[in-house]
Amino acid sequence: MLTLAMLGRDTAVRRLRAQGLRLQTGPFVNCIHSPLDGLADLLLAMYGDYPVLSDEGVADFHLRLVPGRGLRRWLRPQVFFEYAGQAPFQPLPRDQLFPMLEWSLNWCVSAHAQSWLIIHAAVVERHGKAVILPAPSGSGKSTLCAALVSRGWRLLSDELTLVRLDDGRIDPNPRPVSLKNQSIDILRAFAAQQVFTDPVADTVKGTVAHMRAPADSVLRAGEAAEPAFVVFPRFAADAGLALEEVAPARAFFRLAENAFNYNLLGAAGFEAVAGVVGRCRSYDVSYSSLDEALGAFERLVAGPC
Repeated sequence: MLTLAMLGRDTAVRRLRAQGLRLQTGPFVNCIHSPLDGLADLLLAMYGDYPVLSDEGVADFHLRLVPGRGLRRWLRPQVFFEYAGQAPFQPLPRDQLFPMLEWSLNWCVSAHAQSWLIIHAAVVERHGKAVILPAPSGSGKSTLCAALVSRGWRLLSDELTLVRLDDGRIDPNPRPVSLKNQSIDILRAFAAQQVFTDPVADTVKGTVAHMRAPADSVLRAGEAAEPAFVVFPRFAADAGLALEEVAPARAFFRLAENAFNYNLLGAAGFEAVAGVVGRCRSYDVSYSSLDEALGAFERLVAGPC
């Protein structure tokens, strides 16, 4: 398997500027085009362990990250994301290049990968048991996910849980974990051995940084996981750890609310959500201490489902 690190910086730059760099993330092949300086270095730092396909390979998504035109190339430079000749997002300041790439990759999956039920949730695995963490922004989902991963849990996804429609198993799509605002410093102190991007300030989500996915999680991206728990996390400052079971009917509706394509899939979406709830135990967890939260998760997967 040829990885991006093996490919090297010079070849990566040439491919980005010419035929596109075909980078595999989980089940997807992303053909990334960009003339922008610095993107190859960011990709090598965060995606060095990922497979790179040949120039002739088929790609699921073709992304272009390009500079602004006219004076915008020089005055307050911007970066545009283009897909199929369209610009789905407003341009961002040039220093937000890596967040733009990450948000673009998320958009490609959530908008086009309709072979799965796609839940806005982190998902991690330990002892063969996958734990789905659905939650809105600001709940501490990504902070908890990053902390678990830094303690040896397998990362399946930080943002998008891909549930197969045929058998209900989860296909991994491990990519860098997105951290925001105060959680950046918290994780840098909690997991100093991990690799982080430099924080980028003043994005639409505040200050953003990303934590590199563990090499083992990337290597095992082809191994589907069995869902065992659905845990709805909530960070609550200065509060003690609280874990409370959620009734299946309530868990169903909350999970459906967090699924991007539940309505689009129709009956298949209903059955997929019902399948997850039927095979998982569901909980609410509130926490302020990462160590306490991680202890609770370890006890959860150590016991029977």
